[in-house]
Amino acid sequence: MRYLPLTDADRASMLATIGASSVDDLFVDVPAEARLSGPIAGLPNHASELAVERHMARLAKRNLSAGEAPFFLGCGAYKHHVPASVDHLIQRGEFLTSYTPYQPEIAQGTLQALFEFQTQVARLFGCDVANASMYDGSTACWEAITMARRVTRRGRAILSAGLHPHYVSLAKTMARFTGDALDIALPDLTPGAPGDDMARLLAAIDGDTSCVVVQNPNILGHVADLSELAARCHEKGALLIAVVTEPVSLGAIRSPGEMGADIVVGEGQSIGVGLNFGGPYVGLFACAEKYVRQMPGRLCGVTSDADGQRGFVLTLSTREQHIRREKATSNICTNAGLCALAFSAHLTLLGETGLRNLAALNHAGAVAAAERLSQVPGVELINGAFFNEFTLKLAKEARPIVRALADQGILGGVSLGRLYPDAPALANGLVVAVTETTSGEDVETLARTLEAELAA
Repeated sequence: MRYLPLTDADRASMLATIGASSVDDLFVDVPAEARLSGPIAGLPNHASELAVERHMARLAKRNLSAGEAPFFLGCGAYKHHVPASVDHLIQRGEFLTSYTPYQPEIAQGTLQALFEFQTQVARLFGCDVANASMYDGSTACWEAITMARRVTRRGRAILSAGLHPHYVSLAKTMARFTGDALDIALPDLTPGAPGDDMARLLAAIDGDTSCVVVQNPNILGHVADLSELAARCHEKGALLIAVVTEPVSLGAIRSPGEMGADIVVGEGQSIGVGLNFGGPYVGLFACAEKYVRQMPGRLCGVTSDADGQRGFVLTLSTREQHIRREKATSNICTNAGLCALAFSAHLTLLGETGLRNLAALNHAGAVAAAERLSQVPGVELINGAFFNEFTLKLAKEARPIVRALADQGILGGVSLGRLYPDAPALANGLVVAVTETTSGEDVETLARTLEAELAA
């Protein structure tokens, strides 16, 4: 039996109520070229299951897998080795089928895992408290901006030039509905420049500023000391929000909380979670304890039951499904439970010493790669301090070079022209990431091929 809940009259009434003439009016914000006008080309209208599997397998072979080529992509998503034991643990039925604690009294294992995750994130970020995760780094960043507005009762956020442009884009979209004023700038490709326009940030903070949002390491790979910026924010009654898209860096760099950040958010993908064609990922969110009542998402806590036995509870749940809508700090629907578990399992296996060793491997490999690639004619390294990611300024536009490298089986980095299509001054920038999975042979292959392409 077909289930058709709406009649034509129902649809007409609903459209009239919202002032739309047709269902197509609901999609006017979607570019016409992005809308389907018929069945997807290349897929048969009818086929057996076996035929469909074979067809999809042929399509999949057209992809160049990260594990099949020298891989230097980064900019917020990193290829790290994830031990097989992580996948084994998270695929156990106890975790895989009960990843969200809707009934906390019977989800003790899930709550304990999230409690451990919170502890790890808080220690990693140098903060008092962390929540049970969010969808991804970009949404966590926006939630931090709205949290700063609630805390300071101000509506002007200053975004550093080094903040990931996807994070900036999401903030711009959301600010259209909240009315927040965003002060935005573009990064600088001048060799040796800090990339974060720290002088601009320090000068821009005033009595209307709710927060300053700064990424460390930033989109160009620059690493900065945020202490002076934190002090200036606090002097003006604003909050400092630090964004970390590569948490492995915190095995080598002082945590944002130690530098004075009030809220620290980030993307946890690089620990425990594969690239997965862009998701699902896991957003990290931590803050100072005095702001915990304004923190979005869930907070798991530990207590004792009537018999004195330790138990885990949902201490704070701020979404409108749980509390009165006007009291909700966020409508984020859930934590990224399974990815948070993968993050926690991997970090537990590493331990503090393992994380520091992993960070050292990443940094050493990046330094060696930067030295080799900067020897290529037509290539200039713009970074001073960096962790495992750096930016090269090429003698030619970077986007065609990246495509040419991909055609030769080399995923050679992220072109800034792709991230900033409306900024010609950044078109020659190439961001290169190096992790423990990158070999010296990979670096040499990239250097030789890049030299040939620049000379062509």
